[in-house]
Amino acid sequence: MTKYQMINLEGKPVEEVELPDEIFNVEINEHVVYLVVKNILANKRQGTQSAKTRTEVRGGGRKPWRQKGTGRARQGSIRAPQWRGGGIVFAPKPRSYRYTTPKKVRRLAMKSVLTDKVRQQELILIDNFTMDAPKTKEFANFLEIAGAKKKALFLMAETDKNAYLSARNIQGVSVGTVGTMNVYDLLKYDSLILTRDALNKIVEVYN
Repeated sequence: MTKYQMINLEGKPVEEVELPDEIFNVEINEHVVYLVVKNILANKRQGTQSAKTRTEVRGGGRKPWRQKGTGRARQGSIRAPQWRGGGIVFAPKPRSYRYTTPKKVRRLAMKSVLTDKVRQQELILIDNFTMDAPKTKEFANFLEIAGAKKKALFLMAETDKNAYLSARNIQGVSVGTVGTMNVYDLLKYDSLILTRDALNKIVEVYN
């Protein structure tokens, strides 16, 4: 078990929490992380690119000149690919780039990134987080007290509207739930902040 300090809203140490080695102290597999990030980015692609082939371009219904006797190369249409305004060879068409990676690969990538967060001291554990009303200033003060970097990801066990509204105007800060956590976001943000409930949920899911 890896011991890690948990703090309260005032930034004061509360207790040392034991993190399971099966999740937060594994051998980091960079290639697996790469595969999962590549998959996430591919699934984000809209795939709406489109260009016209020679059969879809308007015009070019007749030969521009006769086949023989002109001294010029034979041409069948002014909308052939070699002509200006002609169709595109192997034109891209709308398609889906979505695919899935095996569950074991995704889990190993997640554990590798969480392990890296612990080793780089980029993980912040908070005992309990409650806000009576959306207050951006209070949320920003907490981030400063906790030692979070400019790009911080705050994850909770359940959706908290007040926390979301408090953080949405702070540049580089994002609030979400453990259910929406993915490898790409963990790499994107420099600090990962977890509540006690969020940590327990991660241990429950990945242990």
